Amino acid sequence: MDSDGERRSAGGSRNPDVVCEKSLFKSRLSECLVQLACCHRWCAFPWNCNELCIWNTVTAQPLHLFGHCNSISAVSFGTKTNPLLVCSASRERVIVWNLDECTQKVQEGLTPRGIVIGTLLGMVLHVRFSPDDQQVAVCAGNQIYMLSAKKEAVLAELNGHLAPVTAAEFCTREKSMLISVSEDRTFKVWDYSTGQLMYQSGVLTACPLLSLLIDEENKQIITGCAEGQLWIFSLISDHNYRFVARINLKKKQEKFCNRVWKSGKEIGKEQNTSKLCKTNNVRPEGSVETSLPVLLIEPCDFLVCFHNEENKSSALNTSYFWIGSSTGLLIINMANFELEASLSYKDYSDLSIRFAGSCALTRKAVDGKVFCLITSMFEDMIAVLEINLAALVRTQQSDFLRRENENSLSVIARCSLLTNSPLCKTLKKNVKEPSTKKLGVKSTVKDQPLVFHNKIKSSGYTAVPQTTMFSPNSNLKKSEVSKRKTSCKCKNKDYPLESSPPVKCEKEISVTCKPTPICCIQYSGDGEMLACGLTDKTVLIFRSDLTDTYNVFSGHDGAVNSVGWSHDNKWLVSASEDRTLRIWSVCNSEPALILGKEKFHKTVRFAQFYFVDSFILLCCGAEFQLLSFHLDTTKDDIKRYKQRSVCKLVQKFPMASTVEITSLSAVNDFYSYIVLTAGSNRALEVFDLNAGCSTAVIPEVHTRSVHQICQNKGSSFSTQQPEAYNLFMTTAAGDGIKLWDLRTLKCERRFEGHSSLCYPCGIAVSPCGRFIASGSDDKCAYIYEMRSTTFLHKLRRHTESVINVAFSPSSLQEQLWYVFFMSLKRCDAHPAKQGEKYWTSSLPQIGWYLECKHLQLALHGAVKSQSTPVPLYVSETPAKGSFPHLANKTTELNSGATEQVPVMNVVMLLQSILHLETKMPLMIWPSAAAGTKTSPPRVAEKLDVLPN
Repeated sequence: MDSDGERRSAGGSRNPDVVCEKSLFKSRLSECLVQLACCHRWCAFPWNCNELCIWNTVTAQPLHLFGHCNSISAVSFGTKTNPLLVCSASRERVIVWNLDECTQKVQEGLTPRGIVIGTLLGMVLHVRFSPDDQQVAVCAGNQIYMLSAKKEAVLAELNGHLAPVTAAEFCTREKSMLISVSEDRTFKVWDYSTGQLMYQSGVLTACPLLSLLIDEENKQIITGCAEGQLWIFSLISDHNYRFVARINLKKKQEKFCNRVWKSGKEIGKEQNTSKLCKTNNVRPEGSVETSLPVLLIEPCDFLVCFHNEENKSSALNTSYFWIGSSTGLLIINMANFELEASLSYKDYSDLSIRFAGSCALTRKAVDGKVFCLITSMFEDMIAVLEINLAALVRTQQSDFLRRENENSLSVIARCSLLTNSPLCKTLKKNVKEPSTKKLGVKSTVKDQPLVFHNKIKSSGYTAVPQTTMFSPNSNLKKSEVSKRKTSCKCKNKDYPLESSPPVKCEKEISVTCKPTPICCIQYSGDGEMLACGLTDKTVLIFRSDLTDTYNVFSGHDGAVNSVGWSHDNKWLVSASEDRTLRIWSVCNSEPALILGKEKFHKTVRFAQFYFVDSFILLCCGAEFQLLSFHLDTTKDDIKRYKQRSVCKLVQKFPMASTVEITSLSAVNDFYSYIVLTAGSNRALEVFDLNAGCSTAVIPEVHTRSVHQICQNKGSSFSTQQPEAYNLFMTTAAGDGIKLWDLRTLKCERRFEGHSSLCYPCGIAVSPCGRFIASGSDDKCAYIYEMRSTTFLHKLRRHTESVINVAFSPSSLQEQLWYVFFMSLKRCDAHPAKQGEKYWTSSLPQIGWYLECKHLQLALHGAVKSQSTPVPLYVSETPAKGSFPHLANKTTELNSGATEQVPVMNVVMLLQSILHLETKMPLMIWPSAAAGTKTSPPRVAEKLDVLPN
């Protein structure tokens, strides 16, 4: 601990306008921990043990009230101002005083008297008036007595705590609800009208609970313990008092002091920073580590610190609270759980009390100032302090308040491109066209190579004669085809901005046949397609209704780390662990552009289109690259293996003091110069690509490296305020989700409740900007509302960890992806043929492929040797006599659907399953009982069957 000389020097360097000691009282106190009270312009505290002193903060005149024989241990003001009541309690009696009547009697020269409402209740630690001032809750020992405020009458006794009750609060939103905390380390919820216990928590911590506050605005319970921790629980009716967050004030204070000290050092004001802020990991020898017992939790009128309307509107949706401890006062933001200001008593040499035993604060600030009443822990002293709230915040957050008057950053471009901007270096689309020069009068028919690239229609001589069994199915209704073609037009409606979040499961699909994690997913801008990258080196494209696989891209030699759609929804970029980047055309299975390993020295973690498809952004190692490109899918028949698409590096942007960039984000739907990057050093850096440099760095964004940055990008189907696009989210393993504002570079809110300790679970923001979805490793997905800290809905029914989430940009639905697999079992014996080995398959989650009304599958694979093909039988209604050994292997799937889908989709899926397991050539043909009407050439062409 610092010496007196060090304290004086530190205190002398402090701004004297922050706090001043208005009055100091020398008084004997029976206990260092007593309940004090402050209300409006009055402060109440025990005087010489058994006297009650009411001190007027305006006139600085005390009012002494007599009526107790033993020492007063608890004092509290009423909730109403006319008349203003005050209650004092001691071991032998509890007295209620009418302050107006007492003042009048003193002026008349009479002795004021109060109303005794309780006698011989024991040691009272806490008293509290009901919202209507008709009842008083008295915490005496292990019990809570509900007393009438007008006469001596015990209305109810609340028994249940196993140790002395330290605090109790009335809930104004719920009738007859009282919440109490105790030294038994639990909190209880009571119905004090009936005396019934409504809820009892478990043991929260190893130290006693000392303080309690009900946040009526956010419907939360906040309690503090003796070891400096805050516990927050939800008070919403259907949440069942669930746990929201736990805040370690000691760590928060160290982090805040380090930030203030670094900020003061950067602007050359090291002398204005307390030595307390210069913390390090090694404590000086002989020093004592002080604890932070939470003695008080009170609302803070923090809006007096804001003069800028932009920041004031942000603070209107945030709750701030005073935290009183033995060493000082803290102001905490309950939206992001961060400290906004810290006041240490020992930093001010003018203060007589260095360590407080009890404290009380006025809730409302008058002229930007609040009064604080504290008692000394070691001496018989009581001090009244006047704290200038605005000055306190201004001295510790000068960098933040100074930013109000500067031009803040914005995602939406506010100025035109600079002449030397990297964004001006787009690639000119000068692609050499094939020669069309005519030679003489020869025929204009182009010479074809010997090996044709395009398929030539067969004359039919080599085709197998068509039979009735394989005749094409011409019984298709034209209305169904036209309905599919025009379905996309029906979806182009405005996104419902005021609707509830998606919580109903509409479809459950299976993506892979093995336990294959899905690394990334993304909807196309029109909401018609969904792309997902897998660890099995493939990229799958689904239709938005998840009824069909639109395309499959294969070619990567490693897990696909990221996928990104172009603004026109025609292209898809994918990055992989194989250090390659590929751009695919949605209508073609071949990549339009490949950037190989020679371009990148490390794995490409993330890639996306940028600046409305003008560039490609990708992060590789400790830098991200800006690439200009031109895509050309046409191919020369002679040089058809040479890609005509070109790509050029514009500039590399290194991230400072990091080993690897772990996440990158930028907007492609409209013109924006801002690029956000997060590194392994736990920092977040903001780049302005118009200026071509870094503009801001946020250190220690999370306790671990950020694995995803999610911006509020909206969609073409919804409209938000321009300021809303400056919001973005970050998430890290084990550290929840944080909401940031680009204009202030501050964390505005923190979202906790989901579990992300094992996997880097992804997040997504809805197009309306009101909801946030998060994955979790507890096999659930969570929906948060943007203005609430705790989750709104918990989506169950998952069987594995939810690692990716995505909102549809065009309709109110959310897609959740996780690992599915299909089990394959090997049977050594078969009922029909002995001595051979067979593969059978159980199909528990394959209904998304089969939208048939009563579709049944029968699967049988015979594996004899490496040269023998695998016969596969698929039927809609298998005959019992055709394959008797398959009777017990039949599975009915998706019996509630009505739309007819070709059975060959099932054949393709099962063919891929067996091919992955057996690694053998496959021959697939329908059985006689299958009833399919597809011709053999069409089957071979569609399935790409290997010749036997």
